[in-house]
Amino acid sequence: MAKQRKTATKPARRRDKKGGPGTGRRKPCPYCKDKIEQVDYKNVGDLRRFVSERGKIRSRRITGACRRHQSQIATAVKRARELALLPYAAEPASESVGGRRGRDRDRERE
Repeated sequence: MAKQRKTATKPARRRDKKGGPGTGRRKPCPYCKDKIEQVDYKNVGDLRRFVSERGKIRSRRITGACRRHQSQIATAVKRARELALLPYAAEPASESVGGRRGRDRDRERE
């Protein structure tokens, strides 16, 4: 005969989360932390942190900016691009890096 488990003595516990996605605290907004009211489009060094290598504006989830400052960041990046302080897109990749994945080989054979 098999042993019977005792379920009545121990209360049922929920499983503890083990560091999966969505755990932990949110990053503090860098502008709120320094008590900066308005994002300045002329401060290109700070704005580069909010733009990816390809030239895209990073999201709030990645940058940790609050909603108010994220919209100011987006406006400041667009204004800095207009005044040629920031690039619209990344520099084009060189030919040796690739990106066409073998489509140029046919041209080299001819």
